Amino acid sequence: MDAVRPVWEWENPPGDVDLSGHGERHVGVNDVRTLHDARQHYEHMYRSAGGLATHVRVAGFLSQQTTPMLYGTFTDAVGRELHRAVGGLTAIAGISAYDAEFHGVAQRYFHQALRLAKSSGDRAFGGYVLALLVNQSLALGDPRQAIAFSQAALRTAGAAVSPALNADLHVMQAKGFAIIGDAAAARLAMHEAERAAARIDIGSEPAETSYVQPGLIEAQMTEALISLGDLRPAADLVAASLDAPTHARGRVNRLATAATLALRAGEADRAAGLVLDMLDHAQGMESGRLVQRFRKLRHALATHQSAATRDAIERLDRTLDLLT
Repeated sequence: MDAVRPVWEWENPPGDVDLSGHGERHVGVNDVRTLHDARQHYEHMYRSAGGLATHVRVAGFLSQQTTPMLYGTFTDAVGRELHRAVGGLTAIAGISAYDAEFHGVAQRYFHQALRLAKSSGDRAFGGYVLALLVNQSLALGDPRQAIAFSQAALRTAGAAVSPALNADLHVMQAKGFAIIGDAAAARLAMHEAERAAARIDIGSEPAETSYVQPGLIEAQMTEALISLGDLRPAADLVAASLDAPTHARGRVNRLATAATLALRAGEADRAAGLVLDMLDHAQGMESGRLVQRFRKLRHALATHQSAATRDAIERLDRTLDLLT
């Protein structure tokens, strides 16, 4: 119930009528721009260094620089923009906490961001925050909650949902359906994800959906197909995801997915090569979520005995020693 209530409150009226503030500090549009810049800064930090390092920095910025702004003086119009900007930064705090495996902390940040989204009146942003909760639900092994949250985002945000977010919500929904074994629903959701992805116009997307880079939807569909046991179409999709350009964090996750698929297909030596490539791209990142992926790959590789798999396992062990 604690996880569902903020979603219910976001979906249902009433909204805030007046967000003007009457404190000691004047808050204007330049302050709001600073918060948007800070969100972008910490997002880049998360992608390059991981959530463990980013969480401390963004949490400190929120408490020391951002929270006082909410108690300042501003008009209703600036107040809505302020709540929207604070929500974006709070979402990044949640993402970094999630990546550090601080799931309770992450969920609290996501719920705060959802309340700020409702205050701002930005339904599209609320849908984005719900997508973060969907992703966390999948990571925590609750596919039914992930499906319900994705449906809530699409239902309530409606036409405000951008094509990129629409595609991501549908493909995560597909992963949830695949996990519970509903192949028909999973394939329908993947079809909707493909349709939405074809409409993506990067220049028209909000800043938060920049994570939906070329190849992401294909990588996510690969994971859904692996759960369904459909390895042949998964191979085509993962190849397309690896051909697409992305940032280092995205490359690591796509290579991990490709290695998982190779292992499922019985191609252990190929998987070992993909793991080595993955670890090269992961240098400098400190991420609890990546540690979990690395451990799963190590366990799977250990069931195969070859020079290539032994080399990959040794490299994984050294990396895990550094990160844990």
